[in-house]
Formats: sequence, structure tokens, C-alpha cells
Amino acid sequence: MTTNSTKGNKKKSKKNSNFSTVQSVEDSLRDLDYIADKTLSTTLFLSSQLQKPLFLEGEAGVGKTELAKVLASSLDTELIRLQCYEGLDSNSALYEWNYAKQLLHIKMEEGQENSSSKKVERDIFSQDYLIERPLLRALVQSKEKPVVLLIDEIDRSDEEFEAFLLEILSDFQITIPEMGTVKAENKPLVILTSNRTREIHDALKRRCLYLWVDYPSFDKEVEIISTKVPGISSSLAEQITRFMGQARQMDFYKRPGVAETLDWAQALLALEKKQLDETAVSETIGCILKYQDDIKRINEEEGGLERMVASSQSSSDS
Repeated sequence: MTTNSTKGNKKKSKKNSNFSTVQSVEDSLRDLDYIADKTLSTTLFLSSQLQKPLFLEGEAGVGKTELAKVLASSLDTELIRLQCYEGLDSNSALYEWNYAKQLLHIKMEEGQENSSSKKVERDIFSQDYLIERPLLRALVQSKEKPVVLLIDEIDRSDEEFEAFLLEILSDFQITIPEMGTVKAENKPLVILTSNRTREIHDALKRRCLYLWVDYPSFDKEVEIISTKVPGISSSLAEQITRFMGQARQMDFYKRPGVAETLDWAQALLALEKKQLDETAVSETIGCILKYQDDIKRINEEEGGLERMVASSQSSSDS
């Protein structure tokens, strides 16, 4: 781990040379089977060039987390993921001391002739006893080249944790009282995601570039299915996409995302289904709907399932 004072450190972070143009971003993602539109590619390019975090907001299952994974693979760098949850604090996200190991060291030093309290303190508050959590690890591992830091589902954390992130995202450095300041030699490429279960404070958003990730268009989702599920027929991919488009317009507790689309397409392919029918949908409905109330709604709505299947078999994609 490298520690430095904040003064006099004027070394600039390296930019991601892989992303020299917007088109290079789109091509790099597509090479890894991630279908990105021009808006997403442009925003990701700007995030890389301006070295600003990218805040992705949208419904669950539209590909926000997957983007970070593909991005790390494209840049041939490490993906470091911080999964947010209610009650997440700075210790769990940043670093902790290995207290058990420290106590063991103290006991072993007791009675040693050359031991002193200062020596023991110096020993136990060294890197050997430090447990790096995702945020600190992202700073440390960015020594040779930037890593991708995924702060996933930030909306699940508390507002206090949001405030804690402000300094990290502004300066990419933290201070460990016993050791000094740790500063990233190369700024990590940061992706924050939110399913919008609550609003994120403006102070955090101001430090990021923002993009709302929506459900894909008909043509894009067909392309995603064909790319991610090799062997599926184009007609079945289109039927699945039409059905999912209708499902997302219904008043479900949890509307199915692209992740559910791909699960369903793989399930239908495994069952050797050639086209959608009511039996196929009923047998595999658990791939796309995850709440019993939603399943009851689609089954009990008068003519609902029959109508949706018939519509999905139509050649119209409207």
C-alpha cells in the first residue's frame, strides 16, 4: 500500500486508453456481447475521459451491474464490487483492523525482553493487520492501472453512507489515522447503480455523470436475446420480446427486466420450445415473474394470458 500526503502530489491519473472514441467504447462492449446504444457509449466515454464516476439509475434487471462487469473485462482490469445494504457503514466499506490477530500479537509480545509499548503499537497498526474493504482496495489496486469500482444499489444504503462517499468520490483518497493518507495513483473508473427505491441526494449526483437506463427497444432486446442465447430462432426471440413488452406495461409489483428475458429465453430453449403458447408460458412463468401476486394477476385477468400470447405471435412489434 502506498501512503502519501495530499500536498505536492500532482501526478495525474492515467486515462483509459482503450476508450479513445465513442465508437471504440461501443465496439469494445459489443465484443463482449453487451449491446450498448449511442447514449450509453457516449456517457461511458465521457466518464472515462473526464475521470468522473458514472451514476446509472433504472429498473432492476436492465443491465446496470452487468455493464460494470463487462467494462472491467474490456479494460482487462480488476472489478471491485461494493454491494450496498441498509446499515452499511464506513468500516465495512473501507477498512477494518484484524483485532484477533492484533490481540494475538500483543500476547506473544508480553514478556519479551526487547518488547515495548511503542514497538507493539507500531507493529499492530501496520499493513499486515489491515483488512482492506472494497473502497480502500480500489484505491490501493489502482497503482498500476485503474480498476473498475462498482458501488451497487446505492439506494439500499443509508443517507449517512452517501455523505461518507462524497470525499472518496471527489478526491479518491482516505486517511487512516494510524498510517496516513492513501491516495489512488490512478483514479478508479467508478460505476454507481440505483434501482430508485429511494431518491439519492443531489450532492452525490453532482459528483457523477448521470444516465437513466431504460428497458431496451424491441429491436435491441431481440438482438440481446440472439447474442446471449445462441441457438434460439429469430422468431422465438421476437415472440419473447413482444410478450415481455406487454408484461412491462402491466401493473406488476416487479416488472421483468432484461435479466428475466434472458433466463426465460434459455429456459424455453432448454425445453426445445419452437414458439410461445399458453402451456409454455404457464410452465415457465417463474422465470419472468417472481411474486405470486403478479402470477395470479396475469392468470386471472380475463383473456390476459391468451391475449398476450396471441399478440406475441403477431408479426407486428408495436
